[in-house]
Amino acid sequence: MSLLQLNKVSKYKFDEEKEWLFRDITADISPEDHIVLIGGSGQGKSTLLRIIARLERLDDGGICLEGKASKEWKPQSWRKKVSYVAQKPVMLTGSIKNNLRTVSLLHDRPFEEELARRYMEAVGLGQLDWGKNAVDLSGGEQQRLALIRSLMLNPDILLLDEITSSLDPGSKHAVEQLLLEWVSEASSPKAYLWITHDVEQARAISNQVWFMAEGCLLEKGETTAFFEHPNTKQAKQFMSGLQTEVVKHP
Repeated sequence: MSLLQLNKVSKYKFDEEKEWLFRDITADISPEDHIVLIGGSGQGKSTLLRIIARLERLDDGGICLEGKASKEWKPQSWRKKVSYVAQKPVMLTGSIKNNLRTVSLLHDRPFEEELARRYMEAVGLGQLDWGKNAVDLSGGEQQRLALIRSLMLNPDILLLDEITSSLDPGSKHAVEQLLLEWVSEASSPKAYLWITHDVEQARAISNQVWFMAEGCLLEKGETTAFFEHPNTKQAKQFMSGLQTEVVKHP
């Protein structure tokens, strides 16, 4: 059984009345899915993630979680299970520890300090003083702290919006490994949907690819098959452009 289903999800463009940003996106997220969402700029990838997280409204179609339509869920209950991590993290007022304890405070559950320390160590933040003001962290440190803050919620689905864009290669690899282990070793079904523009990262972290182009989800399928033999000319052109960028900026 899938964790989440998208049924013809559609969204209008923000600045043009009645013109679609994307339309009729239909797909499932199932346990242990490692999905990368790729496509050119302006396709609405981040908007789609925010709609799934119920941070923005859709204009047509529907979303089901665990077989129940989104309207049957209270927003707080939905967001316990589906957590969005933005590219540009927002730090809450106060210390690193205050940010890590957010889930406990919001949902009245014990703070798992040992788990938080293990996650911090895994992504290279083990040396930080938890009393430090979170807004004084570097961009890369904030990205990793925001991720761990969401992991402390123990959601079923993580929606990840270019969350390693400010990281050095070592830190990026550490985050990738943590999330792969988080999905595969969890005691309950987990999955993630991850936007990235890094083709090597996309290959390394996914078992499925969703490709957006021309206002729709043009392709979805197994990772190796997509990268070796895209089915559409749009995907082939997109992949050719990525490979050109890699040659220009090795």
